Amino acid sequence: MLQEIDFDSEMIDALSLAKKPFAFFIDFLKQKMILLQNNELKKSNILIDFPNFQSSENISFNDNKFKLNFNAESLESYKIGFDIVQHNLRKGNSYLVNYTRKTPIEINFSLEEIFANSKAKYKACVPNRFVFFSPETFIEIKNNKISTHPMKGTIDANIPNAQELLKQNIKEKAEHYTVVDLLRNDLSMVANDVKVDKFQRIDYIQTQQKNLFAMSSEISGMLKPEFQNKIGSILNLLLPAGSILGAPKKKTLDIILEAEQYDRGYYSGVSGYFDGENLDSCVMIRFIEKTGENYVFKSGGGITHQSQLLDEYEEMKNKIYAPIY
Repeated sequence: MLQEIDFDSEMIDALSLAKKPFAFFIDFLKQKMILLQNNELKKSNILIDFPNFQSSENISFNDNKFKLNFNAESLESYKIGFDIVQHNLRKGNSYLVNYTRKTPIEINFSLEEIFANSKAKYKACVPNRFVFFSPETFIEIKNNKISTHPMKGTIDANIPNAQELLKQNIKEKAEHYTVVDLLRNDLSMVANDVKVDKFQRIDYIQTQQKNLFAMSSEISGMLKPEFQNKIGSILNLLLPAGSILGAPKKKTLDIILEAEQYDRGYYSGVSGYFDGENLDSCVMIRFIEKTGENYVFKSGGGITHQSQLLDEYEEMKNKIYAPIY
C-alpha cells in the first residue's frame, strides 16, 4: 500500500543532508507528499522517467491507437471562475492568476500504458492515482547551483509565424515577464547572484491532437550556505511553484481557491529525484487523475487583466492531450 504522509521539510532535509537518494511527489497546497528512498521505490509500482533517473523496467506498452475524448465544461461555467479572477485583477489583488479546471475524459489506455507510450521530458505514474507528462522543469541543483525554468505562454504551432507571434503577444509577454520576475525573487530567498540566463526560449511540443510552441526562460543562482544540501528547506520556501500559481503568491492562492472550487491535489505540485548529490524536479502539469473508474484531465493557464475569455477557454482545452504519436 502506497504511503502518503504530511509534507515534512525536515524529513526531506535529513535525507538530503545524509546524501540518501529519494524520489518525491508534493501536492499543490504543500500539504501531502509521497516520499520514497531507492529501496522503497524498487518495491513500489511507481513509474518514473526523468532526465536523470528512470524506474520503469516493467511498463505496459499498447500498440493500439490512443484515443482521448472529452466534453469540456460550458463557456458559461468556465466564465464563473474567470470573472472572479478578473475582478481581483482589476482591484489590484493580483497581477497574474493561474486558473485551472478539471475535465472528465474517456481514454482507451490505462495510466501505465499512457506512461509507457507518451513522450515527455518528465513523466511519472502512480498506479490507480495519476499519470503526468510534463515539459516543465521546476528546479535543478548541481554543484550548489540552482536553476529554474518557468514555462508560460503557448500557441498552436501550425499558425503561420507562430513563434514570433507568441513572443510579441502583449498578453503572453506580460504573463511571461511576471512569472520570470516572480521566480527570480523566489530564487533570491535561497540563492545569491540570481540572474536570467535565457529569456523567452521557444520549445516545440508534439501531441496527437495539436502541436504547440511553449515559451520558457531560465533563471539561476548559487545556493546560500545555509541552504546547501537542504532540499526540504528549499522546497518549503519555493512552493507552490510560481508558474502555476501567480503573483503575489499568498493573495493569488486565495483567489485560485475561490475561483476554481475543486481540489487540485497533486496536479501542479512538484515531483523530483535527488541522486545523493544533485536534484532535478518538475511541475506536475499535463495531468490525468483516476478516481474509481473515472478519469479527469486538469489543465489551465495564466490570466492577466488583458486576457480574453474565449482565448483562455480555448487554451484550457488545447492542453487536454497526451504526447502519444
